[in-house]
Amino acid sequence: MEELISDTMSLILYLERRKMPEKAKSLFQKADIDEVRILIPSMVMAEIGYLSEKGRIELSLDSVEKYILSKNNYSVYPQTLDVIKASFQIKDIPELHDRLIAGTAKLLGVKVITNDPKIEA
Repeated sequence: MEELISDTMSLILYLERRKMPEKAKSLFQKADIDEVRILIPSMVMAEIGYLSEKGRIELSLDSVEKYILSKNNYSVYPQTLDVIKASFQIKDIPELHDRLIAGTAKLLGVKVITNDPKIEA
């Protein structure tokens, strides 16, 4: 089964049912019906908690956790030393949070669901 990594904004847009690229939306829909597996870096969960706390998004950390636990093909991937090492091999993404998300994908050899051109590259 194909595995993918979700970045923060892609997951937020999908769960808040906001406008997003159709390709990204279809990947989340495929995960909802057990056709692909989406791994969510723990950094994404930290960002969601922060954005929720600041009132910048409607989602709460608890609501995202409940959603993930209610589905078979979503799981949180831990931020390990190997993830951190892979992240610091990436030199063209200046923002630390994005670099850790991309580093998770690099370590696992999977694509990232993102709208960020720096991460896509």
